Amino acid sequence: MQQKLFFLSHPSIPKKVNHLFIIFSLFLTSIVGYYILRPFEPTSLFNIGFLLSIPPKKLPPNPACDYSFGRWTFDESQPPRAYSENCPFLDPGFRCQQNGRKNLDYQKWRWQPQSCDLPRFDAKDFLERSRNGRIVFAGDSIGRNQWESLVCMLAQGVSNQSTIYEENGNPITKHKGFLSMKFQEFNLTVEYYRMPYLVITDRPPPNAPKEVKGVIRIDRLHWYFAKWLGSDVLVFSAGHWWNQDKTIKSGHYFQEGEHVNMTMDAMEAFRRSLDPLKVWVAQNSENGKTNIFFRSYSPVHFRDGEWNKGGYCNISKEPETDLSKLESEPLNNLFIHEAVKEMRNATKRVHFLNTTYLTEFRKDGHPSSNREPGTPAEAPQDCSHWCLPGVPDTWNELLYTELLRIGFRKGPP
Repeated sequence: MQQKLFFLSHPSIPKKVNHLFIIFSLFLTSIVGYYILRPFEPTSLFNIGFLLSIPPKKLPPNPACDYSFGRWTFDESQPPRAYSENCPFLDPGFRCQQNGRKNLDYQKWRWQPQSCDLPRFDAKDFLERSRNGRIVFAGDSIGRNQWESLVCMLAQGVSNQSTIYEENGNPITKHKGFLSMKFQEFNLTVEYYRMPYLVITDRPPPNAPKEVKGVIRIDRLHWYFAKWLGSDVLVFSAGHWWNQDKTIKSGHYFQEGEHVNMTMDAMEAFRRSLDPLKVWVAQNSENGKTNIFFRSYSPVHFRDGEWNKGGYCNISKEPETDLSKLESEPLNNLFIHEAVKEMRNATKRVHFLNTTYLTEFRKDGHPSSNREPGTPAEAPQDCSHWCLPGVPDTWNELLYTELLRIGFRKGPP
């Protein structure tokens, strides 16, 4: 028997009024249904709407929202970025305006998720949640880009910025190794460890073929891993050095155990290099303290050539609007995502920070030809790193949102 809807067939409602109720209810249902189903409609999936402007709100994170999918919105009336290029913790190579860039519209685009709003970044709240803790970035120079962004964003929540300093007295500019910024008011360190491959690079073993100038030991995690122990938030960044130019073509081959593999390609080596990281996570998951994020691949935007073959990006003034020009999902992400899934079998504190899609649009956000002073005129354009303030600020807004979503708060020392 077909079930009747009780409200619409109630006998006490006159027939004329009953019809009005039916019409009104259908109208209301269509509106509600539209907004419920809208995120899943094919037309709305590709409705980028770059010119739409919705101011961000101070909202708690929506546990059902995919913050990585949405559109970039432009609004000249929105407040300026939380910090400027005068932030003392920025590398000169990321200060695009000071290096000659005239068009500053790249700083006025804001990420708007498809079906929800991104919580406003609150530096003081982030600092309070992290008080007495350690936030660690480990990986390549794109990770450093994000690290510098976060240091400058957090600095806006400190009453006296002279209380922020590098613990070992190291200069930020061109420093290799590791850096640790101390936020003295909050007894917090925000650290960066440079390890482009996350695994060890080494000299060739004895009796290696003469074309082997160095090896990447894909089965041995970098020795900095001991310094990650005890961190509260750990953000990995890897993938950019895993290409033929920076490995095999430069004479650096892949070693497992005592064997140098002369035929393995860079992507297969990258996939295998994640295995020791998975082991490390499994072995250190018992303390249940560290929240681990593996950020997805950050797209490059060289046009009409690779980085060393005349590729450029200095003519881009706004985000890409043609979806057909977006690159397909990089293989790096598939490997990273699969590794994160395996790590989550050991601990649910491992997360995939998906920033690739939103970053793919931002061909306008690179330093390009606006390189730091002293860079040779014939040097390639930089279409890999990002101007600051800029796109990495949004990555950190997503990081903050994810920390809110999991209820992160560092306990007492």
